[in-house]
Amino acid sequence: MKHTALVVGVVLATLSFAEEKSAQTGWTSLFDGKTVDGWRNPYEWGTVEVVDGEIHLTAEKKFFLVTKEAYKDFVFEGEVHLPEGKANSGFMFRCHVEPNKVFGYQAEVDGSDRRWSGGLYDEGRRAWIWPSQSGRTKDEKFLAHEEASQAHFKKPDVQEALKRNDWNHYKIQCQGDRIQIWVNGVQTTDIQDDVDAEGYLGIQHHGEKGQTYRFRKLRVKAL
Repeated sequence: MKHTALVVGVVLATLSFAEEKSAQTGWTSLFDGKTVDGWRNPYEWGTVEVVDGEIHLTAEKKFFLVTKEAYKDFVFEGEVHLPEGKANSGFMFRCHVEPNKVFGYQAEVDGSDRRWSGGLYDEGRRAWIWPSQSGRTKDEKFLAHEEASQAHFKKPDVQEALKRNDWNHYKIQCQGDRIQIWVNGVQTTDIQDDVDAEGYLGIQHHGEKGQTYRFRKLRVKAL
């Protein structure tokens, strides 16, 4: 009996330590692998399903699934798997939500040969911030770093950061006006912009008919 009590005591102590360590990290899971509690679809279209511990988004036109809670300074992490064929997605952050409309900051998930994954796009407003490009950037002030940003996205490690037919880990950190993005551990964006200081988080279906976009391991840590 004493031996049993000792074993139980060790197990409980180990669990308590694990729970304490988890609390200290400050991470909050945004997806329990079974439901989309804490999320909402502000659109009249779009199918959202949970399949084998993943969120599956299917639609015939673009829509976003967004958190019910807004965030200010944070680290937001998640994994995305693009469908085959033409595909493009993104992780929204500090974004704005209206009926049938989501706009604001987006960490790009680029399935094309352009390879701008991890770039910063302003959905529904100023378009490309980083990289910037004439004809694709609506706010001319960002064209001041057009050459530097284009050169950055031509670097081999940045070009190859996204695994086109596999799972990809994204990390987005916002603190004050500094915005940083990593794709599979490669930093792709580090820029300052003060248009939005707080907003919702979101995941995107780009609108390709019948395509399914998959997401998992979504979590956030307040800073």
